[in-house]
Amino acid sequence: MDENQDSMPEDANKVEGHRRRLREKFLKAGINAFLDYEIVELLLTLGTPRKDCKDQAKQALKEFKTLRGVLEADNLDLQRIKGIGSHNVFGIRLVQEVSRRFLKDRMMSRPYCRSSREVFDYLYHSLRDLKKEKFKVLFLDAKNQIIEERTLFEGTVDSSAVYPREIMKDALRYDASSLIFAHNHPSGDPEPSLCDREITRELVFAARVMELKVLDHIIIGNNCFFSFADHGMIEDYELLFLSLNK
Repeated sequence: MDENQDSMPEDANKVEGHRRRLREKFLKAGINAFLDYEIVELLLTLGTPRKDCKDQAKQALKEFKTLRGVLEADNLDLQRIKGIGSHNVFGIRLVQEVSRRFLKDRMMSRPYCRSSREVFDYLYHSLRDLKKEKFKVLFLDAKNQIIEERTLFEGTVDSSAVYPREIMKDALRYDASSLIFAHNHPSGDPEPSLCDREITRELVFAARVMELKVLDHIIIGNNCFFSFADHGMIEDYELLFLSLNK
């Protein structure tokens, strides 16, 4: 048992009544009817359903400033708040993993359809707030269905780290028809650097040589993103490739 948790609340009936009202409120009106501390409270009580976690939820919001701050807080940092133990952290981690699984399943079960927003929504959970850059590749079939997602490079994403040859080898291994690239900017600003532009151009060129298509390169920042496709840059690189190979 966690040393921060009591074995039984002082008034079990009162706690259960409060918890029941929160559940009924959610079922009736949805999450938008909740204050942030009530959301945190419900998540904390998933691990200790007979324990009142209202005070701990309010303290967590005070400590981490926002609901997002609480959800993204490190397990050990959360457990430094009096009354929050490892069982309470379970609910917060569960909702994160469920949302990641849901977004991945949704992406893997439908065509891409050139929706940069959908790709951003799917990858944002795994790429936001990282201290280092990660470069991901989504491999798609002829119907723009995602076959596989892989993190191929970590660290500073530059021309010395991203190897088009390795990406194309994987594309052939997965029998992919098209590719989507994505990486994060730890600074939070998704604006592409000169290096980002050069890498994207090289990848588009390499894909064209292999008769593959690059659908997009998405740079993920702090709750925002930059799409090379949306800005017409993927098409520009393809036209440049064709003009150089006439």
